[in-house]
Amino acid sequence: MAIAQFQLALWIELVAAALGGIQGALFAATQRAHRIDVLGVVVIGLTVSLGGSLLRDVVLNQPPVVVWVNWYLLVAGASALVGMLVQPLLARAVWTITVLDAVVMGLFGAIAASKALSLGVGSVGALVVGVIGGIGGGLLRDVILGRPISVLQVGALNAVAAGVGVATLIVLVRFGVPVPMAGVISAATTAGVRLAAVVFNLTFPEQRAFSRRA
Repeated sequence: MAIAQFQLALWIELVAAALGGIQGALFAATQRAHRIDVLGVVVIGLTVSLGGSLLRDVVLNQPPVVVWVNWYLLVAGASALVGMLVQPLLARAVWTITVLDAVVMGLFGAIAASKALSLGVGSVGALVVGVIGGIGGGLLRDVILGRPISVLQVGALNAVAAGVGVATLIVLVRFGVPVPMAGVISAATTAGVRLAAVVFNLTFPEQRAFSRRA
């Protein structure tokens, strides 16, 4: 059953885009081996900021809002430049990047799942779309930089965190909780699970080949 037509205040998505742009730029600045220039920092910032929304709309067969609405590109690009400028002021950028990554993942996951539900997508499908929206930016970032895909690596519970947060939103909405409130709880849940995984070093067991006994 579809929820009310998807209507999200533009500023909410722009805040998420701005945080994504800053996080992407901070991440790019730590990749010294890649010798990323100013344009590269902006590209990575845009990718992290808008990648999840782009993949979400492609999967949902909707016009990509990041292309049709000018503000997304402008805000994401400007935020990437801000992130590049403030990075030298952050003595411990790694934790800043991790926290921003968790928050951005939670926001975009909640937004994506809400949009999927509004279009009549079933709960399982909305869960998939929400996870794609949450981790899409980071996934495309790793592809562009030629890095191992972080969501597939031991120690990265990004997809799990996004899935738990999105599932929380879907359950709350099905029980009649208003979408804005469910979205806040969902984003907080995703961020909490992701940060807890980092703090407590929570991981899935590494895949190992089975060996035959003689």
